[in-house]
Amino acid sequence: MRIIMLLLAPLRSADTYLRWVYLVLGGVLLVPFLLAALVVASLLVDQDANSEAVYGPPGAAALAVAAVLGAATVGIPGVRTQQAQLSRSLLGGRLAAEPDTRSAAGSSRTRAGCWLALHFVVGFGTSLLTMIGLTESAILAMTPITGGASGTMLLGDVLFSGWRRWLGPLAGAGLLVALVYTVAAVGGGAARLAPLFLGPSAADRLAAAQARADHLTERNRLAAELHDSIGHVLSVVALQAGTATRVIDRDPDFARTALEAIAEQARTATAELDHVLGALREEPAAAAPQRTLDDLASLVDAARFAGADLRFDQTGALGSVPGVLSRELYRLCQEAITNALRHGGADTTITMELHVEQARVRLSVRNPVPVRRPARPGGGRGVRSMDERVRLLGGAMEAGMRDGEWCLTVTIPWKGDG
Repeated sequence: MRIIMLLLAPLRSADTYLRWVYLVLGGVLLVPFLLAALVVASLLVDQDANSEAVYGPPGAAALAVAAVLGAATVGIPGVRTQQAQLSRSLLGGRLAAEPDTRSAAGSSRTRAGCWLALHFVVGFGTSLLTMIGLTESAILAMTPITGGASGTMLLGDVLFSGWRRWLGPLAGAGLLVALVYTVAAVGGGAARLAPLFLGPSAADRLAAAQARADHLTERNRLAAELHDSIGHVLSVVALQAGTATRVIDRDPDFARTALEAIAEQARTATAELDHVLGALREEPAAAAPQRTLDDLASLVDAARFAGADLRFDQTGALGSVPGVLSRELYRLCQEAITNALRHGGADTTITMELHVEQARVRLSVRNPVPVRRPARPGGGRGVRSMDERVRLLGGAMEAGMRDGEWCLTVTIPWKGDG
């Protein structure tokens, strides 16, 4: 049964008939060029010669000239694009899965022109075969009615006498099936050859891979920015709101201060979100809020307003840190505080040390983790984001549990001034 299904597959597959249409279109598009070439060939052939001379070697030459003229149209703007789209839609196969490139290289135009010439010639042959095959099948199918009065080009009058005329419909059906299998084979071959002519070149593939890598890198960067900034703000807001709710009756002044801090954090989150959305829309005017170590005091104050006991120790001149490193260190501090608040609670104790040395910058953050909320081995998405930032800067990071505390240590080398 499986063998029978495989044998019938070309008859039942939609690809067979779509490719048939594609091949016939090639023959149709060749006709104007072929007619023009035949007219020229008839003018060059001796008028007293037999008309078969025009359709002999001169006719073959006219077919070749017509294919070359048709292939030359690939230089017309839009022809190559439409050719590729038509081939992808009707031929299918591996070409449909290839990346759609718009290479302007001369080799790509040459390959496209060769494919167009091949499409025209094979399509013209398929069109003739289709016309003859369908006509012969129809004549054979009508032999019981016509009595075999009209012979066929392929079989002559061999079936058109006596009782044998009743075999005509069966022969017509067989001829039609053979035609479908032939066209399926030609169309399948065209689908396998098309990627060689219309598919991307090695240079196109490298360019597409690089563009894809750049796109993914930018998306990952935006995802990290969104996670670090908005995630931190939401964590702080949640903790401040919870603290304000608990003390609003006995300490309304503190609750008012917490609510003001929530409003400020919300404005910060709005600015960050506007930047990310602008970057996703590829708006050139979308400018990122460039927060650096100069904004570290506000970050520490926000954590303290949330109720955390944040002990911050800093040595060295923060202003001497280069801009890129300063921005990344701010994000690292922000994510470390966010993780401490998220896992340790609003009343957690956070110890953060930042030391700017001559040859390196060292960041250390520690906070106790309650037994009821064990830390995940290796950290989550935030820890992975921090590790990626540190590795891009050429530094090293260690994170994990140590004596009941979650400890984060970052060391980033840099060239100081003194």
